[in-house]
Amino acid sequence: MSLIPYAFTRPFLFGMDPEAAHDLTMNLLAKGQNTPMQWAWCNSRVNDPVELAGLRFPNRVGMAAGLDKNARCIDALGAMGFGFVEVGTVTPKGQPGNAKPRMFRIPEARALINRLGFNNEGLDAFIQNVQRARFRSAPVSGSPMLLGLNIGKNATTPIENATSDYLTCLDGVYPHADYVTINISSPNTQNLRALQSDEALDQLLGAIAERREWLASQELPHAGSTQRTKRRVPVFVKIAPDLDDTQIEVIAATLKRHGMDGVIATNTTISREAVQGMPHATETGGLSGAPVLQASNRVIRQLRAALGKDFPIIGVGGIMSAADAVSKMEAGANVVQIYTGLIYEGPALVSQAAQAIKAACSSSPR
Repeated sequence: MSLIPYAFTRPFLFGMDPEAAHDLTMNLLAKGQNTPMQWAWCNSRVNDPVELAGLRFPNRVGMAAGLDKNARCIDALGAMGFGFVEVGTVTPKGQPGNAKPRMFRIPEARALINRLGFNNEGLDAFIQNVQRARFRSAPVSGSPMLLGLNIGKNATTPIENATSDYLTCLDGVYPHADYVTINISSPNTQNLRALQSDEALDQLLGAIAERREWLASQELPHAGSTQRTKRRVPVFVKIAPDLDDTQIEVIAATLKRHGMDGVIATNTTISREAVQGMPHATETGGLSGAPVLQASNRVIRQLRAALGKDFPIIGVGGIMSAADAVSKMEAGANVVQIYTGLIYEGPALVSQAAQAIKAACSSSPR
């Protein structure tokens, strides 16, 4: 259990500019991981293993991509009790992202708006940081934490050339990932969501599938080891909540046609209906937090209906409490991820959500 209750820390962080608070937090996590400082935020990990996409998840609560874009804090986040941590989004080349200010809190709605725009240090720095993480060599009871690596395209890459960026990133992260996520749903890179359309998605996932099969046939260094082995790394696709029924049906069919291993539903929303009239509500960018819960759950339910009972779904969006996490499972998710809930509620939410899901799944097996 963490030594410093988040209730003492949050007023200080919320008194700062949101991005400044984020940068301060990530710097402290990076410096404090694997040191005694880690006791300030660590939690025991709930043991609730589940098999999914050929992987053994030690519990069903993960860290969503976007918080640790440069993979600097993998061990620190793992110490909060997550069963899996996803870092990124990384692009082939480093880029500064969009102009500041680009993060805004809406406390009245327990929400955030961000238009960061895939700000990151680039693929080479990202991989070096992943290789520095110690979680795979650390002694742990039960299954080891899993690591997802989330990839995207550079802002300056024309959308018609986006596939090249995704393949470059896939080649780079493949040996180091337990799974890879294809991010085609951020609203903060111009035209990126166009990749969710029928023809564009078919072309992108066809190329991804072909490259993944080639990589799986190669003897590559295994994550955390010098041993070279052939390994088929699962590939997930992250989609938006702002999709209609027809779009969801098309995406579901395309995922299955190209042998994708799972879907992450969902990213942030461009809708402002739930925060209308509140300060910062008119800022452009992706809205996350409590207002996204129902939209995300709607997409999860429709995906489950379209994909069948066995296709892996990671549910993310609006988990601010243990009950919210359970609602994702009830909608059809196999495991969940949190992000904005961590900012509002602190690390205790991780174990609370994991315990609630374990209890719910034990009493009503999926």
